[in-house]
Amino acid sequence: MNFDVETDVLVIGAGGCGLAAAVAAHDGGASVMVVEKLDRAGGNTALSTGSLPGAGTRYQRERGIDDSPERMIEDLLRTAGPHDVPEITQVLAYESADLIEWLMQKVGARMRLIHEYKHIGHSVPRLHAPDSRRGADLFDDLVRAVESRGVPIAVGNPVRELLADSRGELIGARVEGQGVTSYSIRARKLVLATNGYAGNRDLVQRHCPEIAGAEYFGSRGSEGEAVLWGEKLGAGLGNMAAYQGYAAVAYPHGSLVSWTTVEKGGILVNARAERFGHEDTGYSGYARDVLAQACDVYAIFDQRICDITMGEIDFREQMALGGFKTASSARELAPLLGLDASVLERTIEAYNVAARGTAADAFARKDFGIAPLVPPLYGCRVVPGLFHTQGGLLIDKQAHVLRRDGSVIAHLFAGGGAAAGICGKSGARGYASGAGLLTAVGLGRIAGRTAAAELRG
Repeated sequence: MNFDVETDVLVIGAGGCGLAAAVAAHDGGASVMVVEKLDRAGGNTALSTGSLPGAGTRYQRERGIDDSPERMIEDLLRTAGPHDVPEITQVLAYESADLIEWLMQKVGARMRLIHEYKHIGHSVPRLHAPDSRRGADLFDDLVRAVESRGVPIAVGNPVRELLADSRGELIGARVEGQGVTSYSIRARKLVLATNGYAGNRDLVQRHCPEIAGAEYFGSRGSEGEAVLWGEKLGAGLGNMAAYQGYAAVAYPHGSLVSWTTVEKGGILVNARAERFGHEDTGYSGYARDVLAQACDVYAIFDQRICDITMGEIDFREQMALGGFKTASSARELAPLLGLDASVLERTIEAYNVAARGTAADAFARKDFGIAPLVPPLYGCRVVPGLFHTQGGLLIDKQAHVLRRDGSVIAHLFAGGGAAAGICGKSGARGYASGAGLLTAVGLGRIAGRTAAAELRG
C-alpha cells in the first residue's frame, strides 16, 4: 500500500484530548500529526468551563486543603456508582495532580485552583480552571503548546477510515483533504480523540433514549466515529448509556446559566411555579428531571448569589445582555416570567423554611448554599441540554483500545469521549464536575506518552 504522508503518531481529533496527546507524544520523541474534521478545532473542551480536578496538588496545599488520590477515587466512585471502568477512575485520580502541574508548567496553561467552593461530586475544592472559567482559554493554551513544538494541525481534514495491512494490523488512515479527493497517512500509532456520539441522533436514541428528546449543545463534530470504527474492529464498549447533561441552558440565548446560582442556594421551578425535585442532584443529573417536566422551567436566585456568580465572565455577559429578569419580591418577579405570583411566593417560602432548618425539604434537598433566598430576586427561563456522551471504547490503563475479549488492538489508543467514561454505567446522575475534561486531557496525555514510549522500544 502506498502512502502520501508518514508519521509516528497520528492523532485524530483536535480537542483537548488530541492536543494533549500530541504534546505528550512529541515530548516523548515521536513525530506527530493532528487531523481534525471540522474547519475549526476545539471540540467540547472549548465549550467547557476548562475545569479539571486534581487531588493533592501544591495549589491545594497552599490553601490548606487536605486531599489525596484515594479521596478523589472515593468521591468519584460514590458519585458514579458501579460502572465498567473503575480502574480508569483510579489511574486518572493518581495522575491528576501531576496532570495539573504538567498543564501549568509544561503546556503553559493559565489555570488556578477554584477554592471558593466545592463542586458536584467532590468533597473538597479540587477543580483547577482558567480565571475566565472558559474552556476556550485552556484550549488556546494547548494550541500554542502544540504549535510551538512544530506539530501540524490540519483542520477540515476528516478521517474516513482506518487502514490495516494484510495481517489486519492498523497502519494508518485515509483522510479527505481540502482541495484533493483523499490522501493516506501511514502511522505507527493512532490516537482516537474524536469525542463521543452526542451529535449522532441515531446513536443517542439507541444508547441514551432518556435524553434523546433534549437539545444538543455540544460540539457538532461529536458524531461517534470512534464507536463505529471500534465496532468494526471488534472493540469492546463500556458505559454506553451514560451521558453529561445540563439542567439550565438559558432560553432563548443558548448559554449556560452557571450552576453556581443553584449550588449557592437557587432553585428551579416549572410553569406552575413549583419545584419538582432536589436541585443538588447536580447540573448533569437534574437535566432528566427538567426534561420530564415537558413545560417551561425557570431558575430563581437572589442578589447575594448573583453577586458571587458575577465573578464568572459568562455570567457577567449574560447579565449585561439582559438575560435575567429581576424584581424586589417574588410577587413582582412572577409576572415577568409568566408565573402565578401567589404560587411562586408559597414555593419560595416553603423552600426558605427548609433552608433555615426549621422543617425538612419536601424534595430532600440537603445543601442549601447561602439560602434562604432574600429579595431582590432574579430569574430566567431554562431548558435542559445534552452535552456529551460518556460511553465509548474500552481501554486499559495505558489507553490502548481493547477488544471484546480484553486483548489489545495493536497500535490503537483512545481517550476523552471516544473512550468509556468514568461517570457511571447509565444516565447522568453519576457525572462529577470536571470528569469529562479529566478523561479528555488526562487520557490524551497517557495515550501520547505511551505511544511515544512504545516507539522508543
